[in-house]
Amino acid sequence: MFDDRDAEILSILQSHGRTSNAEIARRMGMAPSAILERIRKLEAKGAIRAYEARLDPQAIGLGLTAFAFVTALEPVNEMNSGAALTEIPEIQEVHYIAGEDCYLVKIRVADSDALGRLIREKIGTIPGMHRTRTTIVLTTLKETSGLSLESLTGRSP
Repeated sequence: MFDDRDAEILSILQSHGRTSNAEIARRMGMAPSAILERIRKLEAKGAIRAYEARLDPQAIGLGLTAFAFVTALEPVNEMNSGAALTEIPEIQEVHYIAGEDCYLVKIRVADSDALGRLIREKIGTIPGMHRTRTTIVLTTLKETSGLSLESLTGRSP
């Protein structure tokens, strides 16, 4: 379980991962050593997976986002195609889904030509791959990796 202090620490780190232990302690009125101990426990529990920089895809030339529904011909209890999809660098997310298709993947590439090459040369060459249905994003209204923390304690941190 997580208490209000854990939720507040997670909220601070989720919005600004480079916030120092001393700064978190100052904001929360706690000792830096107590904050460090709590952060280490949150990491050990797996609540904090990693610390990373969020890059702007447009700024680095990856302006096209697409979602592809992927169907593979493999037994239901196998996810070999999904494992192969996770190895493709341009694919940011791979979700094993229920329904007509097997996987939903999020793709970031430079342009439609790059998307076409990715589908033909990488996704299409995976053994057992059957078909893809791809949707290109025109405008992104919201995109976040942040999670709602209200359910941790029953109220907003």
